Amino acid sequence: MDIPSPIAENLNAGTRRHFFRSGAMGLGGAALSSLMARDAVAAGEVPPAFRKIAPKAKRAIYLFMSGAPSQIDMFDYKPAMGELFDKDLPESVRMGQRLTTMTSGQKRFPIAPSKYAFEKVDNNADGAWVSELMPFTKKMAKDLCFIRSMHTEAINHDPAITYICTGDQLPGKASLGSWLSYGLGSSNENLPTFVVLNATWSSKRDAQAIFNRLWGSGFLPSKHQGVLLRSAGDPVLFLSDPAGVDPGTRRTMLDALNKINARAYEEFGDPEIQTRIAQYEMAYRMQTSVPELTDLKGEPDSTFELYGPDSRKPGTFAYCALLARRLAERGVRFTQIFHRGWDQHGTIARDLPLQCRDVDQASYALIQDLKARGLLDDTLVIWGGEFGRTIYCQGALSREDYGRDHHPKCFTVWMAGAGVKPGIVYGATDDFSYNITEDPVHIHEFNATLLHLLGLDHNRLSVKHQGLDQRLTGVEPVEPVFDILS
Repeated sequence: MDIPSPIAENLNAGTRRHFFRSGAMGLGGAALSSLMARDAVAAGEVPPAFRKIAPKAKRAIYLFMSGAPSQIDMFDYKPAMGELFDKDLPESVRMGQRLTTMTSGQKRFPIAPSKYAFEKVDNNADGAWVSELMPFTKKMAKDLCFIRSMHTEAINHDPAITYICTGDQLPGKASLGSWLSYGLGSSNENLPTFVVLNATWSSKRDAQAIFNRLWGSGFLPSKHQGVLLRSAGDPVLFLSDPAGVDPGTRRTMLDALNKINARAYEEFGDPEIQTRIAQYEMAYRMQTSVPELTDLKGEPDSTFELYGPDSRKPGTFAYCALLARRLAERGVRFTQIFHRGWDQHGTIARDLPLQCRDVDQASYALIQDLKARGLLDDTLVIWGGEFGRTIYCQGALSREDYGRDHHPKCFTVWMAGAGVKPGIVYGATDDFSYNITEDPVHIHEFNATLLHLLGLDHNRLSVKHQGLDQRLTGVEPVEPVFDILS
């Protein structure tokens, strides 16, 4: 069996993909083709190769809680644990599960019940348990679909975040937002299809690092990677023209540079050259669109009151949530906010309330704001982290304070908006919030569901790379979670 050369395969793929468009029509024809494709996407037409159903969602906003929020202290109520304070976790529950190095040396695994009071709030169904840490989330339970049975194989932060964001624990794969950009295209030629916001956090000073590969395009063309908007200085690096360079001069320079790149493309056929041309043009248009986007002076005081006082402070989660609504209004396909600092191995009493205060009101405000503007019907909002936390304590245990280690076997996320059943709780865990007892949802199934809601068939949304059909949802057969869809 002949094994094709990866270099030859890449060159052939590039030529096949772009030969007819570029060779027959030239750069102008390619630009026209791109505009026509954009208009088709804006009209709700998903490329036939990836289409599965009519999309319920036109865009998505992912509120990613990096560090793993404690489901036991926030959403997965376990009242029976109160009587088991400081008792050893039964081996029949743990079943020899892999431990991290943080607790593998502990002589005991004492049970740490949540110190926080829970309330069963009305969700127009059987009710949803939410802790006192999330008072604003309680108010919107009727809008939310809680999934309490998420699980993953990854037990450490970087592999776990990489896994849920790109479909693989190893770096190098395309991220969710990049897949959406690739499969759906843009609906606003003046802003990126995929925007990333990195919010500040209020708990301990240090937090798990995150890397730009989480919004990278991997083996997809680099034009599909996420664009990070900064909270200080230029929102995007080098957005402003250098001193002494006026817009007319910059336009002349870009026109000349595009001609040089077009000649290079004709000679070499490298698809990344066309990506470079497109990115230069996008950067030029963003010099007008991004400053307008990030200028919040036109927002009324009522908006800032809705999102809370932090929404006036650039970089906070509340500020980012307000920007996410503005991005949704402008047709940005995918916005992802990373909020770090959720890694509570100790001092939950100090740190967890601070983290919840950062995001609770702003998340509520985002849902209500989208709903009031008629955007929630076609905008999907997701809230969650990379895994959960253990019922057993890491470190010193008291009634008032404790820590929790990583727990991949169950965790909670919530969703709201386009195509999701509101007011439901899906899945269940045992009395220890340790093992799933009903309706498990693997992160690949979760990502398949997100793609489905956006009108994409996760099996068809693939790219040949290194001899494999690469997909966000891996190679094992998975299906979307149809029970949570409206």
